[in-house]
Amino acid sequence: MSDSPALKYECLVKDATTHARLGRVTTVHGSFDTPAFMPVGTQGSVKGIMPDDLGELGAQIILGNTYHLMLRPGSELVAKMGGLQKWTTWGKPMLTDSGGFQVFSLSDANKITEDGVVFKSHLNGARIELTPERSMQVQNELGADIMMAFDDCPPAAQRDASEGQSTSGSGLTRHAIEQEKYHKRLKLACERSNRWLGRCVKAHARKSEQSLFGIIQGGIDLEQRKWCVDEVCSHDLPGYAIGGVAVGEGFEQLKRVVEYTAPLMPSDKPRYLMGVGYERDILTAVQAGVDMFDCVLPTRNARNANAFTPTGQMRLRNAQFADDPRPIVEGCDCACCSRGYSRSYLRHMFMAGEMLGPILVTLHNLRHFQRFLLDIRTAIRDNDWSFVTERWPVACV
Repeated sequence: MSDSPALKYECLVKDATTHARLGRVTTVHGSFDTPAFMPVGTQGSVKGIMPDDLGELGAQIILGNTYHLMLRPGSELVAKMGGLQKWTTWGKPMLTDSGGFQVFSLSDANKITEDGVVFKSHLNGARIELTPERSMQVQNELGADIMMAFDDCPPAAQRDASEGQSTSGSGLTRHAIEQEKYHKRLKLACERSNRWLGRCVKAHARKSEQSLFGIIQGGIDLEQRKWCVDEVCSHDLPGYAIGGVAVGEGFEQLKRVVEYTAPLMPSDKPRYLMGVGYERDILTAVQAGVDMFDCVLPTRNARNANAFTPTGQMRLRNAQFADDPRPIVEGCDCACCSRGYSRSYLRHMFMAGEMLGPILVTLHNLRHFQRFLLDIRTAIRDNDWSFVTERWPVACV
């Protein structure tokens, strides 16, 4: 058991054959069971879903997005309204990211320095500066139970070189030159993220109410991952996260990195794998010892008529579903399936541009992942992984 002023982690069961563990995290706003899947509420809401519905679907903790909430409506307003939980009427545990990933992936980041990042707002082009101190201030004002350190997000790894590449005057292939640049950038990102973590720790102003998690970067370089684990975990924090494995590396690289990194992290603290959401990825990471997951896949795919099922995704716009009377998944207890909405009707909703289609499929997809994690927790408790592999073939592909 690990305690901090704002967070308590209890490991209840350790799996006998893997690094998986069943646990519980307790925060100021309540507890959640681990392994946990956290729906993403970018703008302060999970799109199209009432907070009460989220709880009925099995969600025990959700995310808010620091970058977006900082730009609109502003963290000062959220603080004035009593913080995210009160403002959104969620009232249960919440986590906010640092804003770093969005700055590097969505914004026109025109200047990255040791101090922070200067970028243009995607809303109005205004010049914005985000530093570790500013990220902490915004997250303190938002008031989520778990806050993430502001980190330097390195780019994805370059693909392997093909034969016959041309060489430069130095005799190096273009691929080798790109790899050298990548490793220099990766090393800088790791070192800078650790320095920024120290600044985040100092700037965090609500330690008795909010927990700060550090982020372990390193791309697919295991030496860098080890270095980051040692440095980041030298800070005595309530929890730690693995970042940078949801940016296009592919399953085998994700598996390699997570299976190496997770067991190195403190065993008495929750471990969070950021931005990973496919069932196979989650199952692999759970068996490596990861406790927390988040991803936009359930909601984003739902808005595009893609429903998750235990055997794979179902694309409801396909003509084959026009006269299909069955629910998305027979026996699913989500509000969409259990109330008799057919594949035929759902397809019609999407083809007609009706908002009910995305809402219903979002309800189903979110419940799909909560059921999946519930079965994983059962498998750990009973030491029976066949319970998952037989019920969820999609996770074993």
